Amino acid sequence: MTSMRAEIRRLAAPLAVALALLGAGAVLVWSAGSALATAQRELAAAQAERRQASERLARIAEEEREVKEKIDLYRRLKQFNILGEEQRLEWADAINRIRRERELLDLRDQVERQRLLVSAPGKPANVDFYASTMKVDLALLHEEDLMRFLADLRESGNAFYSVKKCALTRTGQALSGATISPRLRGECEIDLITIVDRGAKK
Repeated sequence: MTSMRAEIRRLAAPLAVALALLGAGAVLVWSAGSALATAQRELAAAQAERRQASERLARIAEEEREVKEKIDLYRRLKQFNILGEEQRLEWADAINRIRRERELLDLRDQVERQRLLVSAPGKPANVDFYASTMKVDLALLHEEDLMRFLADLRESGNAFYSVKKCALTRTGQALSGATISPRLRGECEIDLITIVDRGAKK
């Protein structure tokens, strides 16, 4: 009995150390698990923040691309004098220049009053599309003369020219050896379209 008690007393210290080590190990395992869970939460939060930042950058890049496209379109429209009030004097000058360069001896034109086509909502104000119909009556030697006239008119760049309709008729004049006389007449209705941005700074 005495020897057993002595044996227990000898084992008490190692047993206490073992229990202490087990307790410390359990604390370390729990701490490691807690640290791992915290790290996983932080990683998930960082990944979510990174995704949000990537999405924001993608949106900014898309908006920047759209703005660049709109600026390019605005510059092209400005270059063709489509933006702003109609330019009737420039239209008349273009007709006279084409008449002179193409040697169109009989060319008559009339521009009707401007009318509103559509008003599109915009920021900070609406964008209005206007049209003035130009009626053109001209004598032609050949059908190709009408196509050249319309091409010259488009290239003059004083508006957007939208051809509504054109009709060709024969004049009935016979060919003569001395002079070449027009045997066709062309009658066209052409919309001259301009755009007014009400929100643009003057």
